[in-house]
Amino acid sequence: MRQSAPLLDLAHTLERVKETSGKNEKVRILAEYLKGLSPGDAMVAARIASGRASERGSKDEAQVGYSTLLDVLRGVTGATEEAVSKTYLRHGDLGEVAEDLLEKKREQALFSEPLTLTELEEAFSRLRSLKGKGSSTARRGIVKSLVLRATPLEGKYLVKVLTGEMRTGLVSGLLEEAIASAYGLSKADSARAHMVLGDVGALAKEAAEGGIAKVRIQPFRPVNFMLAEPMATAREIAGHYQKLVYAECKYDGVRAQVHKAGGTARVYSRRLEEITPSFPEVVRSVDNVKGEFILDGEIVPFKEGHPLPFQLLQRRLRRMENFEEAASNAPVTYFSFDLLLLDGKETIGLPLSRRRKLLARLTKGTGVNLAESVDVRNEEEIESAFRRSRDLGYEGLVVKDPDSQYAMGKRGSGWAKLKEELDTLDVVIVAAEYGHGKRAGVISDYTFAVKDGDMLRTIGKAYSGLTDVEIDEMTRRLKEITIKDYGYRRDVKPEVVVEVAFDSVQRSDRHDGGFALRFPRIKRIRADKSLEDIDTLEKVERIFNGQKLKVEEG
Repeated sequence: MRQSAPLLDLAHTLERVKETSGKNEKVRILAEYLKGLSPGDAMVAARIASGRASERGSKDEAQVGYSTLLDVLRGVTGATEEAVSKTYLRHGDLGEVAEDLLEKKREQALFSEPLTLTELEEAFSRLRSLKGKGSSTARRGIVKSLVLRATPLEGKYLVKVLTGEMRTGLVSGLLEEAIASAYGLSKADSARAHMVLGDVGALAKEAAEGGIAKVRIQPFRPVNFMLAEPMATAREIAGHYQKLVYAECKYDGVRAQVHKAGGTARVYSRRLEEITPSFPEVVRSVDNVKGEFILDGEIVPFKEGHPLPFQLLQRRLRRMENFEEAASNAPVTYFSFDLLLLDGKETIGLPLSRRRKLLARLTKGTGVNLAESVDVRNEEEIESAFRRSRDLGYEGLVVKDPDSQYAMGKRGSGWAKLKEELDTLDVVIVAAEYGHGKRAGVISDYTFAVKDGDMLRTIGKAYSGLTDVEIDEMTRRLKEITIKDYGYRRDVKPEVVVEVAFDSVQRSDRHDGGFALRFPRIKRIRADKSLEDIDTLEKVERIFNGQKLKVEEG
C-alpha cells in the first residue's frame, strides 16, 4: 500500500507559493508537487491549498474556533495570554502566531512520526463528526494531538486551514491551472470539471485518476450557479442585446437548485450546501414532477400572491428544528427559471429558449411555479417590465438572452440584472464596535471589507439597517468569532456576510481599500453566502468610475 505524503512537504510547497509573486510560478510550484501524489493525497492537498478542511458544500465543517486554537497553543507552548496577544498584533495572522509559538514547545508528543495527509484528513473527518455534549472537549483534544506532533511550519498551515485563512495567493483559477498542468489537462477542461464537481479536492482526485472526461452533472451534486451582470439602466441593457430578450422579475429570495432522482428531492443553496430540511414545501412542490432533473430558481417568502420581507427567509435558514411551524409562519414559494439536467442528460449547453420549453413541459400541471417572464425588445419595454416588477414588490429585473447557454459559476453577458438603487455590495464584517445611547451594551457598528486578490480591504462602516433583534443576534455571533478584543472594539473572524446599500462611492484614505461608501446601510444579513461570495475591490472601483459625479474626499 502506497504511503501517504508527509504534511511537511505540502507546508514547504505552500510556503514557496506564498513567497512567490508571479502567478505562473505559483502554478508551476503547486503542479510539480501534485504530480507525485496519490489521488487521495492530491484531493487533500488541493483542498488544503484552497484554505478548506472540508469539501465545499459540506454541511459539517472541520473549522475550529479561534478560542480553541489559542487555548491549545497556550497549553502546548506555555505562552501567556499577553505574549500571544503581542505576537498576534505583530503578525495579524493566527497561522504566523502558531509558527512563532511552536518554536518553544513545552509539551512534546509521545510519538514523533511525521504527520501525513491521510492522518490529517482522518482528523478533519473526526472534527466534522463531533456534535452535542462533550464535543468541545473532544475537538480540543484532536487539535492538540495534531499541534503536538506538528513542526512550527506544519503548525502554521494546520492553523491556517482550520481557520480558513490560507492567504498564499492561490485563488480558484490558479488552483484549476495547477491541477490542469499537473495532469496534462486543458485549462478549459479543468475549469469546467471544477464547476461541475464544485470542490477543488474532488477536481484534483478525478484528474489524478484520469477521470475528468467522465465528469458530468448528476443529481445530488450541486453545481455552481450562473450569475447575472449588473447594468445601470434599461438603455444600457437594450444597447447591449439589441434584439428580443426575456425579462424576468428579480426575486428577493435565496437562489436554490432542486435535484430529484429515484423519487427523492433535495434542495441546495448558492454555497452548495444542502438546505432541504429548512424548506419542506419546496420538496413537496416537485412531488408530482416525474423523472430525474435539476432545476435552478429562487426560494421567495411568499403569501397570498405577494412577496414577504426577506428577513422571514433568513429565520428559516437559521432554524434547526420545527420546520413545519416555521413554514406556517414564513411560507415560501419556489420560482423555477432554468433546467440544468433532464433524465440523465445535461441541458446547460442548449440555448435558454430550448431549456425554457423543456422546463415548461416538465412542470406543466405540477406544483412548480415558473418565474414570470415577458419578451422585451427595446429600452421602453425593458423599463416598463422593470417598473411592473417593482410594483409587484420585487427587487428589479433579470434580462436574459434566449440564445445563451448556462455558464456555471460565471457572471457573463448572457444575463443582466437591473435594480433600483446604484447597486449593493456583498461584504464581510472584519471589525465591530459597541454602540452608544440606546445601543450601549450591544455591538452595532460594523466595519466591512471586500476582496482584493487573496486580501481583504476595508471600504466602510455601517451603523444602520438591522432590527433590534438582529443586532442582539449579531452581538452574540460576533462575540463568538472575536479574534482580538480591545474593549470597546474587536477584530472578528471574517465570516459574517452582509449586503450593504449606499448612495455613492468616494475615494478615501480612511480605509485601506482606498474607497469609502457614502451613507452605507445594511440591507440584510446574507446567511446564504460565505467569504468566497463577497464582492471585489475591482467592482467598487468600477462603480466609482461609472458615477457621473465622483466624490473625492478632501
